[in-house]
Amino acid sequence: MVGKTLRIVACGSVDDGKSTLIGRLLYAAENVPDDELAALQAASAKHGTRGSQPDYALLLDGLAAEREQGITIDVAWRHLRTSRRRFLIADCPGHVEYTPNMATGASTADAMILLVDAAKGLSLQTLRHTAIASILGVRNIVLAVNKMDRVDFRQDLFSGIVEKYRVHCEALGLENVTAIPVAAADGDNVSESSARLAWYDGPTVLQTIEDLPEPSRADEVDCLPIQLLSRGPDGARWYAGTWQGKEVTRGQRLSVAPGGRDVSIAGILDAGSEVESAKSGSAISVRFDEEIDAGRGDVLVADNAQVEFSDQLEADVLWFADAPLVAGRRYLFRSAGRTGGARIGELKSRFDPVTLQPLAEKRLEANGIGRVTLALDTPFAFSAYSKSRVLGAFILVDPVSFATLGAGMIRHGLRRADNLHWQVLDVDRAARARMKGQRPRCIWFTGLSGAGKSTVANRVERALHARGLHTYLLDGDNVRHGLNRDLGFTEADRVENLRRVAEVARMMTDAGLIVLVSFISPYRAERAAARSLFDPGDFVEVFVDAPLAEAERRDPKGLYAKARRGELPNFTGVDAPYEAPDTPDIRLDAMLHDPDVLAEQVLDYLAASH
Repeated sequence: MVGKTLRIVACGSVDDGKSTLIGRLLYAAENVPDDELAALQAASAKHGTRGSQPDYALLLDGLAAEREQGITIDVAWRHLRTSRRRFLIADCPGHVEYTPNMATGASTADAMILLVDAAKGLSLQTLRHTAIASILGVRNIVLAVNKMDRVDFRQDLFSGIVEKYRVHCEALGLENVTAIPVAAADGDNVSESSARLAWYDGPTVLQTIEDLPEPSRADEVDCLPIQLLSRGPDGARWYAGTWQGKEVTRGQRLSVAPGGRDVSIAGILDAGSEVESAKSGSAISVRFDEEIDAGRGDVLVADNAQVEFSDQLEADVLWFADAPLVAGRRYLFRSAGRTGGARIGELKSRFDPVTLQPLAEKRLEANGIGRVTLALDTPFAFSAYSKSRVLGAFILVDPVSFATLGAGMIRHGLRRADNLHWQVLDVDRAARARMKGQRPRCIWFTGLSGAGKSTVANRVERALHARGLHTYLLDGDNVRHGLNRDLGFTEADRVENLRRVAEVARMMTDAGLIVLVSFISPYRAERAAARSLFDPGDFVEVFVDAPLAEAERRDPKGLYAKARRGELPNFTGVDAPYEAPDTPDIRLDAMLHDPDVLAEQVLDYLAASH
């Protein structure tokens, strides 16, 4: 065996034969142990197969649920070794619901084996997988047109599929495509040429992947994202992470991005032993000839590395979650071991995997591919994904549930970020608060329409004003007459509505005021985003809890009645959701107490936490 391990992602639509093909490759390369082969033959006899052929897919579909349904659910990783090469193959599920699993497999792949059912031709999922692979930087594709035996090995069908697919790949900038007609269940053109496909004189699947170019990251950014900081027996600091780019050597100069001073590598640990050099992909620790200020989340880069630093980015996003990506919504941004807050500034377009055209959209649905702008809370060190799969990749995470919602690839930083700087002011929040003799806070009232939010908030402000405190009440209806009069009630508009109000509330507290916000604010993510703008304790979430039936019974503005008649679309509680707080700072039971008592509960909380 020679060279590096080649990472291959195998994908395609449902039941196109991925697992069967990979199982055949493993068997042909004698990579199946005797006991596993015996188990395969027994399982094949139990489940029933075509003729005397074992069901080689069972080597991959290891989950019980997969065997029962005959599909791949999770990503199955298998090592394949031949006399010439080493491979790590990811068998990815074909169902659209598991597109995130396919993207996971492709994110580290050097090549893709894409299977197509000869009888069905190119499917939407086939084209989607190709687009995802292209965006993720996979440049070598083996197109295996499978089940040729079911179409009588017709050359014209094969040629038609290949012609359409090559046109699609050319539009994506993919040039290295090898097309092979196969019948994986019988082994035709998998590892040996098939007499039943005599009109094809090209290589088999195994020969093709053995001849693929050596994987190289030589053109990637030379960097070490720090995952761990530790100290050796002598007290020296060691910085651990996975090295990317060209080979790193003792004595090489690195610096902390951006703009840190250069220091020389005094030692390299690889697998617990000191070495003179390490290759790309090696998990190493390094120490320097002098102390530097760096820790987890920082990036060590070579002096020639093309690393930028910005809080404004343009990126491509693969969206996985059932809830759509919406412009203006806030998420957690994780890249190269560092986490920060981020907001979707704009959804510029959705990418159509069939027409390959950008389409104007206001939201990105599950399994969609879109181009967005991102506004980060703090600047991040990054590089374009085309230069670094590490510094150019990120995930977006739900700030409430911490579920991964999407994966992204950075295209470039935005120039406007370079021209924006915080202006230092002599009079700050603390000075304004001292003048007013109070603690500035944001008191955020949330609940259904008709729950009594505005009534309670008004009485709380009246009591605070009577005590000589400086306040301002931002009411949902009042704000929509001016600041937010251009917004409707779609999900995207509601997100933007709350974003603006939260920013105004933050500025008002910066002015020293106690700000009361009375909005339905139906989404947990937006309330969490609002809280993130304030220091701990300066944001008080008040949940005015009234059941939907009671809020509708009150219906002081007649809104529920209009919504029930279909005259008021996207109305919270009727045809739009309300996500109640799990752990509000204050919960007011609007069924047990009148507004005066509820207001006193808020005032008591504020006094106790002052």
